[in-house]
Amino acid sequence: MSGTNQRIDGKRLWDSLMAMAEIGATPKGGVKRLTLTEVDKAGRERFSAWCEALGLTVRVDAIGNMFARREGRDPTRKPVLFGSHLDSQPSGGKFDGALGVIAGLEVMRTLNDLNITTEAPLELVNWTDEEGSRFGHSLMGSGAWAGVYPLPKVYGLQDVDGVTVEQALTAIGYKGEHKAEPFPADAYFELHIEQGPILEKEGKQIGVVTGAQAQVWWDARIVGQDSHAGTTPPYARKDALVAAAKVIALVDRRMRERGDDGRGTVGFLKVVPNSRNVIPGEVLFSVEFRHPDTAQIEHLAASFPPEAMALAESTGCRLELTELFRFAAQPFDADCVALVQQAADRLGFPSRRIVSGAGHDAVYVARSVPTAMIFTPCKDGLSHNEAESILPEEAEAGCQVLFEAVVARANRAV
Repeated sequence: MSGTNQRIDGKRLWDSLMAMAEIGATPKGGVKRLTLTEVDKAGRERFSAWCEALGLTVRVDAIGNMFARREGRDPTRKPVLFGSHLDSQPSGGKFDGALGVIAGLEVMRTLNDLNITTEAPLELVNWTDEEGSRFGHSLMGSGAWAGVYPLPKVYGLQDVDGVTVEQALTAIGYKGEHKAEPFPADAYFELHIEQGPILEKEGKQIGVVTGAQAQVWWDARIVGQDSHAGTTPPYARKDALVAAAKVIALVDRRMRERGDDGRGTVGFLKVVPNSRNVIPGEVLFSVEFRHPDTAQIEHLAASFPPEAMALAESTGCRLELTELFRFAAQPFDADCVALVQQAADRLGFPSRRIVSGAGHDAVYVARSVPTAMIFTPCKDGLSHNEAESILPEEAEAGCQVLFEAVVARANRAV
């Protein structure tokens, strides 16, 4: 590492990541910190205690987002925000989200160690329920904060046991008194593992994230007719699973037509009645497409439904598609992206520009605040898996770039 003598403490960063990973630890080496559970509360409490030990002021908003503030030299300046999330998938890894929060904590610790006061205030953020694995609504905290999701609607979302978001927030004591809405902020930076194989494959230590992909998601339902597997001849069959297979193959074809930038996935499938000797009469499944070019997603949003419906009809079945959401590609702020690139170059880290394939809190924050992201490699591109893994030096490099970018932004001339 070169280019600066203001060094974060890589060992302290790693030790804190491992300490956070103790909360919700799974036998296979991952974590299970589902949002707004007692385990999530324990993670929040540890994070809050660490922040308060540094003299940071922690506040919580109405959706449970946590903001830990370090004052700057000029109280009239808008704060520079940075952070990520501490909640996980049911069988998640140690680093997805947690890296960005704990690296942000290390930035604060290093500033204290070096007795540095930035010109602008700094705020470290832990966003509520990025994963969406409990209430089925990813980016919930940042989405409510950004005004994408109305708070009353979010409060009413239920988990599989019928517990609402509002009830869960109240139960763990994190329904905060501050409004969940954007406030004036100068910038937002988020460090995250790539969750893909590109950086590792190309030998790059840093991904300079220029934006996030456009997406369109549907819930799909194919209706056929249950009938006996042994007595129903081909001409009389209305096999909903065969129809679903044709549609799923179409998703794959449309993805591959778009080359390496194409993304098309069916990740959920439910067959009814799911009996060995009954021809399926109903299939429920998910469909999603992602692409860096909004025009490609708009084309798919228009062309895929009629193509898929025609395939289902060719088998005697009926396809119903319900569009869940569609959003355009989200470019990040050019000046913030440049600060990340400059930091990586100054430190001598091999880097490349990259578009985020996953949704992150930064995508919604970017609607209100100039935003950039930093990616670090993860082994084999594996994430949302207990085997998710990064190297200590990769975490340190990402954190050092975060430090450089945050401090440069907070000290810029205005």
